[in-house]
Amino acid sequence: MIKVLYFAQVAELTKTRQEDWQLDAPVSGAQWLKSLIERYPDLAPGSRLKLAINQEHAPLDALIHPGDEVAVFEPVTGG
Repeated sequence: MIKVLYFAQVAELTKTRQEDWQLDAPVSGAQWLKSLIERYPDLAPGSRLKLAINQEHAPLDALIHPGDEVAVFEPVTGG
């Protein structure tokens, strides 16, 4: 199981701020994002989303392990 946190527009599109996901084996961030988009198609394209694993920014090739906390958010831009 992993704990998933959603922020800003991602939370609006998923209609939740957090949920638990079943995860039995490590998976890459990119693979997990594919599953996320299958569950929430309005989040597409997944390539625009950023991940933090256990409160640290993570590249999409980072592994997510059972027991991890994963945050999903969009990049922040300034003006």
